[in-house]
Amino acid sequence: MKDVKCECGHVNPHGTVLCEACGKALEESAASEKLHDMRYEGSSRRSQTYNKTIVDKIWNFFSSVKVGIWLIIITLVASAVGTIFPQEMYIPPVMPAEEYYADQYGWLGEMYYQLGFHNLYSSWWYLILIAMIGISLVICSLDRVIPLYRALKAQRVIRNDGFLKRQRVFGITEDVAKPEVTDEVRKRLLSKKYHVREENGNLLAEKGRFSRWGPYVNHVGLIIFLIGGMLRFVPGMYLDKILWVREGETAEIPGTDSQYYLENKQFILELYDKDKDDEVFKQALERAGTVAKNFQSNVILYKKSSDSLPGEEAKLEKVKDYEIKVNEPLKFEGFALYQSSYKLDELSSMSFSLTDKQTKQSYGDIKVNLYEPEKKYDLGKGYSVQILGYYPDFEFGENGEPITKSRIPNNPAFVFKMKTPDKPDGEVSFAAIRQTIEPEGTNKYKMEFKAAETRNVTALTVRKDRTLWLISLGGLIFMIGVIQGSYWNHRRIWLQVRDGDVWVAAHTNKNWHGLKREIGHILENTRISLPDDQLQGDKTEGEADLGGTEQ
Repeated sequence: MKDVKCECGHVNPHGTVLCEACGKALEESAASEKLHDMRYEGSSRRSQTYNKTIVDKIWNFFSSVKVGIWLIIITLVASAVGTIFPQEMYIPPVMPAEEYYADQYGWLGEMYYQLGFHNLYSSWWYLILIAMIGISLVICSLDRVIPLYRALKAQRVIRNDGFLKRQRVFGITEDVAKPEVTDEVRKRLLSKKYHVREENGNLLAEKGRFSRWGPYVNHVGLIIFLIGGMLRFVPGMYLDKILWVREGETAEIPGTDSQYYLENKQFILELYDKDKDDEVFKQALERAGTVAKNFQSNVILYKKSSDSLPGEEAKLEKVKDYEIKVNEPLKFEGFALYQSSYKLDELSSMSFSLTDKQTKQSYGDIKVNLYEPEKKYDLGKGYSVQILGYYPDFEFGENGEPITKSRIPNNPAFVFKMKTPDKPDGEVSFAAIRQTIEPEGTNKYKMEFKAAETRNVTALTVRKDRTLWLISLGGLIFMIGVIQGSYWNHRRIWLQVRDGDVWVAAHTNKNWHGLKREIGHILENTRISLPDDQLQGDKTEGEADLGGTEQ
């Protein structure tokens, strides 16, 4: 497609509506308009010019503002659906996610899981939506800002008559074209901080052009913000996980590639005492009951020794002791461990005694670690106990068989096989808290519960965020664009001499009332009459200025 040469000599790209230099209408539709559409200075936009190749069609699709709005709406609706139930990363690790959603939320939870909303923000289709919004912002910006910049840069002082007549603010004053008049106007324009260009007694005064770039600065900020958000799904850039550590236990810290470990020395819970604490809170405490005053984890941070060999148990070197409290995280190597929750008195072990049911004689005790139970316990003299089945969180299934809801020992149950000298084949017994079942008939021996040990468990949020600075930068740039486009406006005033007459035209991208008032101050007592608002007959002043948007 060939470029279009205007009669003023300027060569315009194909598709240009108004000459970039003089403003002459290059299309019949523009020449017949009452007022020119000055939104993009009548410049040639690629999306309105080319529509042949697949690249053109993709460009035109993403350059549409309507497409961008619909992409944002779809993403917002999907994001809202993702908050109906907690994401998988925030559910307790008591059972597989599929079973948890179905158990907790019924058929809605099951559908929620099947549709993939349980991991919405890291799903491939959600990331594609975010990427499409970013592509739309880039193409929308390039499609508009480059032609607009080129047109504003190429504009000349002397403009086409038709261009001036089709500005919203326009007026002609006869027989006042004298040098002293234009000099006075020029001085007043300079006093109003206008940048004034002059050619053969004609003036072009302009200020606030930088405000035209406000929306595109917004777009740059949003693009950086989206890039920062998407980088959170790149391994090593972002981590937000829950680490449960029991008292006395040492656990690997997620995301550290087995380099850092944490030992929970002690969990401390302090409660408000309505009898001892401030009287101000007494009534509130009586209503609320038990309220935590402070809960913290006294921990030791370890680092894996450099001389640890692959395959052997890690050799740990102490880094430091720390007291993790709410809003006082343990920080190291870009990681932060926050105190987020706790669980008191979780079962850790149970003791049983192999006992004769009639004589009550005990033939030995066993202590079962509920997290790592042994398969067989030898009591000596031909007495032994074997664990055939272990159900940490026991309940009966639909078919009557014992099942476990989770790996956490909330309600432990065992299937024991007891071997004795007089029962060499053994007897089978199912033992749970306050419940014993003998599936093979009446047994001579039983596993008698003796005692249980508990431990407190602390929940720590392990967080690492290397994208925060990028997201903050995007937000800062976005706000700069908002301020840039909201509190300033681009104003231009043309003063042209035609056969002894003075033509005055003006344009602004918003706040027409302010522009007309400023023109009144500039032309006061200069013998040049105020130009007319050519939309005054079609709109009221309030309607014309409503919203301050670019006309």
